[in-house]
Amino acid sequence: MKPNLAGSADELKLECYQVSQYTTEMVPGRGRRGWMDETRDRFAYRCLPLSMANSTGWELRCPAEVKIVWDGKQGEKAIKVYGYDPHVPVNMFAQSHFGEGVVTFIPGYLFRTPPGVALWVTGPPNQPKDGIYPLTGLVETDWLPFPFTMNWKMTRPGEIVFEKDEPFAFLTLMEHNKLEDVTPEMKSIHDNPELRDEFNAWTRSRHEFNQSLKGDESLQQAWQNFYIKGQSPSKAQADEKSHRTKRRLQTPKPRK
Repeated sequence: MKPNLAGSADELKLECYQVSQYTTEMVPGRGRRGWMDETRDRFAYRCLPLSMANSTGWELRCPAEVKIVWDGKQGEKAIKVYGYDPHVPVNMFAQSHFGEGVVTFIPGYLFRTPPGVALWVTGPPNQPKDGIYPLTGLVETDWLPFPFTMNWKMTRPGEIVFEKDEPFAFLTLMEHNKLEDVTPEMKSIHDNPELRDEFNAWTRSRHEFNQSLKGDESLQQAWQNFYIKGQSPSKAQADEKSHRTKRRLQTPKPRK
């Protein structure tokens, strides 16, 4: 029997089938990060690729607080998982399954995508968590008839807490088979005179800007924002359809 695929690759689509009464909340990724807010004058947000990556996918959030304790040993019982919400059995969404300092989160969904489109599953981008690291997976959700899990690897023995509503997984779509048709081409910048001239103009502009900062405290907080404007130093403008400064993904539709 052929699987019921979610449309074709020409029409990106993500179907989320609930397979548990304890499914986790799924929301569009957020561009903001606490540590970015705390940087001086919030300068981290001047790096547009960071905030765009933060919001290019959907988050799965913890339905309740969970505490993970690892004694450093390799067995499955070396990790203890504790939950404190009487309405959310902790073993229904977080548990020790593999040992090796790995804790497993269970989203509670079976995802389906169009042919050739997979889900790239990882932790929330640019959101480091001390003592534990998200393991990244590429899941072929265009045919898979069963759900996957999200796993984190503790980096040292100790205790880790995931707060209620803290994201434990981040999902984004990828047409992964097309990557196999890509052959990286090594070239000299001089092979593309137009691009070379743009690069040289940026280099001169950047050097002049950095020189102007020296000894002038009034300019210390200044910054060039060519990337955010989608503009080169020669005033060439990026295509409006390809350049984004914000991304707002769709909120999942409720079950009918």
